[in-house]
Amino acid sequence: MNCLLLEKSNIGNPLQEYINSIPYFNLVSYCTSVFDAYEIIQNRKIDILFVDNELPKVSGIDFINSLDNKPLVVLCSSKPELAVEAYNINAIDFLLKPVGFDRFLRTANKAFEYFTNRQKKNMVMANSSEPSVQLNDSILVKTDYQTIMVKLDQIQFIAGLKDYIKIHTAESSRPIITLNSLKRLQQNLPSDRFSRIHKSYIVGLNHITSINKTQVRLGEKYIPIGESYKHLFMERLEEIRV
Repeated sequence: MNCLLLEKSNIGNPLQEYINSIPYFNLVSYCTSVFDAYEIIQNRKIDILFVDNELPKVSGIDFINSLDNKPLVVLCSSKPELAVEAYNINAIDFLLKPVGFDRFLRTANKAFEYFTNRQKKNMVMANSSEPSVQLNDSILVKTDYQTIMVKLDQIQFIAGLKDYIKIHTAESSRPIITLNSLKRLQQNLPSDRFSRIHKSYIVGLNHITSINKTQVRLGEKYIPIGESYKHLFMERLEEIRV
């Protein structure tokens, strides 16, 4: 499991040493800055985040709540009353500082068991349902008890709606609704033709007619640009601009 450790200081805190001693943990990075941690989460695959709530600029809880796609979270604090807050943010565990290795090991085993069970479940779902499979310039999508072929160049944008997505195409006024997630579908789409611009939207770059600071226009439709996606989206536009 790829781990990220975010804390105000490693002085008197053995978490870095603990993580490195667990064979199924890989410490990708140790951070004392929420900005560095955010950049790593956006650009690297992080499976579990150990975060100290007592950070210099914002609390660990506020940082976790700012994330669109959260890894597994373990909240650490010297304040026992924050155990309730850990539950509220769906953290997999709460560690009261100072943390002993025995207590940390229980948390590690709990996280590893949850992670492996989730991986198995995702694999079963992928093999049984296969909601979207890419075939050259098209994707196969299961919807309404049938599988249809959607041409990539016809996809204007894709909107996330809880456990479902809506695929809006140029050839139909009705979106295609299928059981899937934006994150999973994005992995099957060519990055030179599609871009995630918001936690709820992926757009087809060839359908963009104009852009301003906060929105993308696709014909008569306007899609918001999320602040956390703006930088990478603008970089992508620079790459394809002639």
